[in-house]
Amino acid sequence: MIRASAAQPWLDLRGEPVASHLWNFAIGGISLQILCHHDNPAMMSPGLQPFQTAVACSDVQVTVKKVPDLIRSSSHRLFDSGATWTLFQSCDGFAFDFSDASLRGCPLKRLLIDEQFTSGTLQISERVFRPYAESLSPLAYPLDELLIMHRLTQERAIELHGTGIVRANGVANLFVGHSGAGKSTTTRLWTSREEVEVLSDDRIIVRYDDGRDGPAGATQMRMYGTPWHGEAMFASPNSAPLTRIFVLEHGQGNVITRLSRSEAVGELFARAFVPFHRHEYIENALSFLEQLVSSVPCYRYLFEPDERAVEKIQQFND
Repeated sequence: MIRASAAQPWLDLRGEPVASHLWNFAIGGISLQILCHHDNPAMMSPGLQPFQTAVACSDVQVTVKKVPDLIRSSSHRLFDSGATWTLFQSCDGFAFDFSDASLRGCPLKRLLIDEQFTSGTLQISERVFRPYAESLSPLAYPLDELLIMHRLTQERAIELHGTGIVRANGVANLFVGHSGAGKSTTTRLWTSREEVEVLSDDRIIVRYDDGRDGPAGATQMRMYGTPWHGEAMFASPNSAPLTRIFVLEHGQGNVITRLSRSEAVGELFARAFVPFHRHEYIENALSFLEQLVSSVPCYRYLFEPDERAVEKIQQFND
C-alpha cells in the first residue's frame, strides 16, 4: 500500500497540502487514487486490499473530506436503487448519495464526481458516520463497484455477472449467468477437479487487451477479477486473455450450443452491469459487446451440477 505519513503530506503545484494519506488500487484495468486528510483504520475495506497497487498516475482520483452533516439533495434525481443509494444530476456532473433505512433519508456519504468519472470528492457526514468510523470503510460496497461500473462507460470494457476460471494450460473460460444459474457451483466443481485460478465467482470485467490480437486478426479480449465475489468467495486482482464464454443454464445432458452474434449480445447484455440512466452508456455497452462476441466464441451451456459438467468443457473443442 502506498501511503504518505502525516508528517510529510502530499502537496499540489503551489506547495499546498493535498492530503496526508493516499491509497492506490486497480480494478479491471482502472487505476484509482484515494486522498484523505484524516487517518481512518477502516479506510480500505478488506475486500479492496488485494487490489492495492503502486501507480505513477491514476484514471480516477477521489478526495475524501469530512463535513459536519449532509442533507437530502434537492437536485434532479436520475436513479433510485430503492435501498442504499440514489443518483442525482449535479452542476458539474453527478452526485451519489448513500444512506441507510435507519437514517431517515439523511445521507451517510455523498460522492460528487465529473461526467467522465475522472475526479471527485467523497463527503463523509461526521454526525452520521461517527458511530461506524472504526468499522465501516467510506469506500465500502456499493460505492466501490458503482464508481468502477460508471468509469467503464468511458472505456471499451464492461462488467459481467460471471465466474472467470483460468486453467493451468492458459485456457481462460468465462461462465456468465443470472443469480442462481450455477456460477458458484461451477466454481466449486472446477476447483475440486483440477488446479485452476478463479478470478471471481460473481463479477468479471472484460476489456480490450491493448496491443494483442487474437486468431485471424481478431481483437484479443482480457478478463479481470474483481473484489465483488459470490458464495464461493473468490476475488483475485489478476487477469487473463479470454478464450471462450459460456452462458450457464440448468439443464440435462451437459449440452453446448454455439450462439449467433446477435444471440450472444442479447444474452450477455442481460447479464451485464450497465448504468441505464443515460442512453449513450447503453449504446456503448452494446457496441462493445458486439466487438466482444466477434472476437470470442460464445456458447449456451445447459449443464447438470456434477463433475461431468467439468469433463464436458475439458474435452470440448471449438
